[in-house]
Amino acid sequence: MSEGNTHVRSIDRTLRIVQALQELSRGTVTEISNHVGLPKSTVYNHLQTLYENEYVSRSGEEYHLGLRFLEHGGYIRNQMDIFHVAKPEVEELAAETGELVNMLVEEHGRGVYLYRERGEQAVNLDSYIGKRQYLHSTAFGKAMLAYMAPERVDEILDKHGMISRTEHTISDREELSQELETIRDQGYAIDDEESLEGLRCVAAPILTQDDDVLGAVSISGPISRISGDRFTKEIPELLRSTTNVIEINITYS
Repeated sequence: MSEGNTHVRSIDRTLRIVQALQELSRGTVTEISNHVGLPKSTVYNHLQTLYENEYVSRSGEEYHLGLRFLEHGGYIRNQMDIFHVAKPEVEELAAETGELVNMLVEEHGRGVYLYRERGEQAVNLDSYIGKRQYLHSTAFGKAMLAYMAPERVDEILDKHGMISRTEHTISDREELSQELETIRDQGYAIDDEESLEGLRCVAAPILTQDDDVLGAVSISGPISRISGDRFTKEIPELLRSTTNVIEINITYS
């Protein structure tokens, strides 16, 4: 095996260990070794390198991810115009609706939370800035898929599949294709308990003047509050108004 291939394999192992630390929250060398299926000596060497470079921290015999990763994520987000333009609009929408408002972008076929703002009644969800979500089972994901080229949609679905999160999740490509057509016609997408039982979400895409998708803004809340005209008319109109302001500001900023 050439030196170049060995180097790539080493990076792959490091990234697997980093992912394991996120999945486990924290762990000993033995626990991480069992999780990734690598020898303990290999895991130890990678962890020591990460520790020396401040990417992991250690408490006794347990390792966990360090805040150095937050530095990189914060820097990347701060370089994105869409974050600065959308942030005040997301905050205003959360204050007006009282619900949880999210702004996401797509990367490598997944939706990534770039900013979130909680209204006074916002639900607590297991999500956070930087978390990645499947696109086919979420309102914000479908809002972005609807404006991608069919070839790109197929590429994403081929890579990530169509995992069913609940019994309401769309897991058939033809059905999803029909839904994406509806989203383009009406300008917004809905998630009716497709990603989480009891939760509804409405989302609208952020588009360029050429209808290229930049991201999406969504509002999430319990069925008890996101229902009737609020679900089908009021919230969609608020979202389209918000994304329209974001689109104009991005275009002319």
